[in-house]
Amino acid sequence: MILATTKVEDFDRFMKVFSTKGAEKRKQHGCKGCTVFRDPAEADRVWAVFDWDEKGWQSFVSDPEVPAVMKDAGHKMKPQVAPLGGRCVA
Repeated sequence: MILATTKVEDFDRFMKVFSTKGAEKRKQHGCKGCTVFRDPAEADRVWAVFDWDEKGWQSFVSDPEVPAVMKDAGHKMKPQVAPLGGRCVA
């Protein structure tokens, strides 16, 4: 699993591209799905939990076609992976 955050210009535009072109591109790099959350404190921030391993994520972010998809989705910044803070049982 990968947890990432980013800021977007318009949430509806972001979701439209994220769930179509973005989904196709993520699938090419081994992503099995994603859950998106809107940040309640920042209207332009989204959080995404990807069913993805680190190798697939790295492959995705290094794909030269990804920046154009992100621009189309209205990303204000490059998504950042949240650093691991620890693990807990249930």
